[in-house]
Amino acid sequence: MKDIVATPRSPKAIGAYSRAVKANGFVFVSGQLPIDPASGLLVKGDVAEPTRIVLENLRAILEGASSSLARLVKTTVYLRDVNDFGVVNQIYGSMFSSAPPARAPSK
Repeated sequence: MKDIVATPRSPKAIGAYSRAVKANGFVFVSGQLPIDPASGLLVKGDVAEPTRIVLENLRAILEGASSSLARLVKTTVYLRDVNDFGVVNQIYGSMFSSAPPARAPSK
């Protein structure tokens, strides 16, 4: 059995997929874009604000699934420019102050 996770605090799916699915005690979350949930618009600018929006959307989805960032096991971070790593890592680290999930950086 699977349950589709939806919350008004995160952007709606823009294709034929679910934001997240709960199944057998796990929550599987789709990849997130920096979309403002209120406006539905892509957030642009330097890497800091889009990073923050993506992580806030992730938090909202997990909370909508009765979970939290503290229970997150694994993430993958895609960077367009490896020079943005420091800024992204600082913001990411502020969201996971203790026992952060495993993470795979990718370019």
